[in-house]
Amino acid sequence: MGNESIKLIANNKKAYHDYFIDEKYETGIALAGTEVKSLRMGKGSLKEAFVRIQNGEVWIYGMHISPYERGNIFNKDPLRPRKLLMHRGEINRIAGRIQQKGYTLVPLQVYFKGSLVKVEIGLARGKKLYDKREDEAKRDMKREAERAYKLIYK
Repeated sequence: MGNESIKLIANNKKAYHDYFIDEKYETGIALAGTEVKSLRMGKGSLKEAFVRIQNGEVWIYGMHISPYERGNIFNKDPLRPRKLLMHRGEINRIAGRIQQKGYTLVPLQVYFKGSLVKVEIGLARGKKLYDKREDEAKRDMKREAERAYKLIYK
């Protein structure tokens, strides 16, 4: 099973900027056939997407999948809520963590694993403004160090 190729469709860089990601989960997603075809063409986005647990089920909202050009009547609403497929035990554990400590669920990336579409979601804590500034300062220092290293060893 471990030799399946992974092809990234959409990434959510903003999630890493706005949140500390504590745990990651790989989930399946219930899609219509035309949505899968559209994703194969790379037409998916996680820009405004968020994840909620309702009635013991995990749903992703705001994930945009462009309508498939040749899909005509079979096309679905591009922004419709879609069900994420997880084990009951995992859902219950995550639901407990969310209620307890101010965690939230954020979609991190959508990709093909073999022929299946998978969504990686993260259990995340929100960053404060000073945390973001700190991360930015670290990134800038690292960039400066790399630049200096490049100049010295050129």
